[in-house]
Amino acid sequence: MSTSTPARRRHIQRVAGAVVSAAALVTAGLATAGPAGAATATAASAGHAHQIHVKRLCSQPKPGMMACNALVRTDVKQKMALGRDDAPSGYGPSDLQSAYNLPSDGGAGQTVAIVDAQDDPNAEQDLATYRQQYGLPACTSDSGCFQKVDQDGSTNYPTADSGWAGEISLDLDMVSAIAPNAHIILVEANSASMDDLGTAVNQAVSMGAKFVSNSYGGSEDSSDTQADSQYFNHPGVAITASAGDSGYGVEYPAASPGVTAVGGTSLTQDDSQRGWSETVWGSSDGGEGTGSGCSTVEPKPSWQTDADCSNRTVADVSAVADPATGVATYDSYQSGGWQVVGGTSAASPIIASVYADAGTPSADSNPASFPYANTSALNDVTSGSNGSCDDYLCNAGDGYDGPTGLGTPNGLTAFTG
Repeated sequence: MSTSTPARRRHIQRVAGAVVSAAALVTAGLATAGPAGAATATAASAGHAHQIHVKRLCSQPKPGMMACNALVRTDVKQKMALGRDDAPSGYGPSDLQSAYNLPSDGGAGQTVAIVDAQDDPNAEQDLATYRQQYGLPACTSDSGCFQKVDQDGSTNYPTADSGWAGEISLDLDMVSAIAPNAHIILVEANSASMDDLGTAVNQAVSMGAKFVSNSYGGSEDSSDTQADSQYFNHPGVAITASAGDSGYGVEYPAASPGVTAVGGTSLTQDDSQRGWSETVWGSSDGGEGTGSGCSTVEPKPSWQTDADCSNRTVADVSAVADPATGVATYDSYQSGGWQVVGGTSAASPIIASVYADAGTPSADSNPASFPYANTSALNDVTSGSNGSCDDYLCNAGDGYDGPTGLGTPNGLTAFTG
């Protein structure tokens, strides 16, 4: 465990809400059970209201620590095993590939790393269950496709933690869904400190990963620029980080200029030409949904040109994160098996895996800049809000906005460079 942990004050996390129609919930397969005593959020549209019940997988962090950005639905009945004709609730690989115009066989020849804190003892067996359910190719340690190490590259794994285990399952499943032919490295940090997690990022890159996902965050502070140079300065490597689940406000490491900051959307299947539509994951009264905003610490990278933030703006791009339109995952350590999960923790590994589908980034590049050179190759999200500000930093509109960045993937063009 690191002896140096820069003091950080985490934003107070709130239960995430979403604005989706009742039809969207049915489309996503989110059949609900009765209230489970968890916190609630209301999703309402077109005169219909529907309460969802969620809980955070990670508890509130102490100063100097990060928290994972995942929310699990507690009003969806969990099943350890499915019957022959059963299907998991939530979006699966074919849904996500369809929504984002992605190949069904992506990731060949690439290695995607997942960085999380603590240990998931069941990571490999749960990964196998998810992939078998959806007919994806096996990815095992015996075949060399899957590898789990601690932050030093050894197999002296840290202490197991049920919340982070659920996060790990989500991350591994999203890589499987988007880049099913990629190799996967899971690097488990000794703790949720930025120093330990940053050391795990460096370890992932040293093991050859060109794509690294980080589904966690904490408050900004003055030590962030030092962490940028220590942990997130990897030219030619696509590093993604979730923007947060507490609505309008900036988290680190999403604010790092060396990272692609990933915001969140509500994703609904419809009868449009695309077949899907998206809005900002959040609510206009503030405090819930995807993170966004103007950094108080980080300088503005040259590839960002929005006018009303002189520093680094979050986010860059986005993907589904609303737990009301959440994704299916399998986790036998944290919970009872199949569950529906949301949060920007889902969006970060999705985007890292889209980068992997697009191919190895050019040497010495900063892949966070790639979408800015290919804005027409994204789905522009133009409606919704994650807070009460009066400008684009928390309100979607044509072109760039804080909550969804430049938009969501529409094929691979925006992620090449």
